[in-house]
Amino acid sequence: MATRFSHGPRLQLAAGMMMAIVAAIAPGPNGGNAWAQGTDRAAAKVHKVAIQVSENDKAQMNLALNNAKNIIDYYKKKGETVLIEIVTYGPGLHMLRADTSPVKDRIGPMVLENPEVKLIACGNTQANQSKAEGKAVTLIPEATVMPSGAVRLMELQAEGYAYLRP
Repeated sequence: MATRFSHGPRLQLAAGMMMAIVAAIAPGPNGGNAWAQGTDRAAAKVHKVAIQVSENDKAQMNLALNNAKNIIDYYKKKGETVLIEIVTYGPGLHMLRADTSPVKDRIGPMVLENPEVKLIACGNTQANQSKAEGKAVTLIPEATVMPSGAVRLMELQAEGYAYLRP
């Protein structure tokens, strides 16, 4: 014998909605639930990494650029996005200096091809180098000055960025 609802379509709609919610949060075939799995997939599509350069060493600078390129290529193949900030401070600021960068010829094309890469210069280091050298330290056009490179790395880690130091 079929039961008839005395409250009509509203009660049937409410019952249908409850069943949909239960189905969404019920364990899926791989554990977890459909809602969480969908959320995880959406969140996993954007990856973030901060790369530190704090030494005036051409090999370290090239390694940082190589790491960035390899990470970008990996996630592009997966159809996913990655945001990269290369943060320079101390002697590593030479990477972004217009007059002393041993890698500036690589940087322009890389940033043009990969706008998800940001190059951060420490404002404290720039000011200190300018004072020590008695002249303004000019940076390459692709660089963005932040007040403190170390603080920027802390902020990025607080925002969920992975951290690399080549």
